Amino acid sequence: MGRDDLARVDGVVTAVLGGGNYSIDLSNGHQITARLSGRLRKFHIKVIPGDPVTVGLSPYDLTHGLIMTRRRLGQ
Repeated sequence: MGRDDLARVDGVVTAVLGGGNYSIDLSNGHQITARLSGRLRKFHIKVIPGDPVTVGLSPYDLTHGLIMTRRRLGQ
């Protein structure tokens, strides 16, 4: 499954969990765990609690996601 097949949802990082996982509250009220995408790891993009992010969700498992982008706080 490629990156284009994922459903994109906006959310806010609430906690940094162990093993590179993040706890995220989505805009629809659900809470999921997510990992950083390869591009964010490659360019050493830091994600901290309170950052707004865009998460890619697989249609097969809606409790885990992939953090695609980190947005600035004013946007």
